[in-house]
Amino acid sequence: MKTTNYRDTLVTVSPDCPVAVGTIPEKPGSVAATQYRLLADSAYVLTSDDLLHASHVARGGDKDRDTFFAKPQACLRASPLVKQFGWGIHHDGDGRIALIARESADYARLLADPTVAKTPGMRRSR
Repeated sequence: MKTTNYRDTLVTVSPDCPVAVGTIPEKPGSVAATQYRLLADSAYVLTSDDLLHASHVARGGDKDRDTFFAKPQACLRASPLVKQFGWGIHHDGDGRIALIARESADYARLLADPTVAKTPGMRRSR
């Protein structure tokens, strides 16, 4: 089984993200809205793999976890939350994740912390 989990890593907001602050996705049922809903009230509960599979199921997918991860999945660097909506995603030492708004003190603290690896979100366009 492939994994998308990181440890002690901040996925930073994409360099070409169009918003200056963390913005709540408004389109119901979209990948961004589904991921946001799953993460907003459950910081450091889910891993990246948990989120991706739960999002798949919530959007009508029928694959069990093993089947879903039998093929490689894009990690959260490709999440629309990172690319379009101004959210960083912090993976703690156990791989659990939390949304971090780019304008927050927590985001600045994590960016400055040398013990936290940083990996940029993917660009919206080439």
